[in-house]
Amino acid sequence: MDEGLSKLLLRALGQRIRELRTERGYSQEGFADECGVHRTFMGTIERGESNLSFQNIAKVATTLGVPLSGLFAGLESKAQGLAARSVPAAVRKPKKTR
Repeated sequence: MDEGLSKLLLRALGQRIRELRTERGYSQEGFADECGVHRTFMGTIERGESNLSFQNIAKVATTLGVPLSGLFAGLESKAQGLAARSVPAAVRKPKKTR
């Protein structure tokens, strides 16, 4: 798997977890406590900076009350959307300097 794709999928998973968490009324800190992980770790999860173990994925799904398939629902399309919004630095217009 392309490293860029795996990073996009991690970001998409983090966004999905954040969406489900907020729908259920959890603060990030309260949700981390319920999952049994540190609050700063939960932040890295939601930003797509942490590659979660299966055990942590299962904890998150259980705490959210969703099956694993529900946690992963739509991640590929969400990652594609993130990719479409990401413009590589080489394509961006350079800033004008004077």
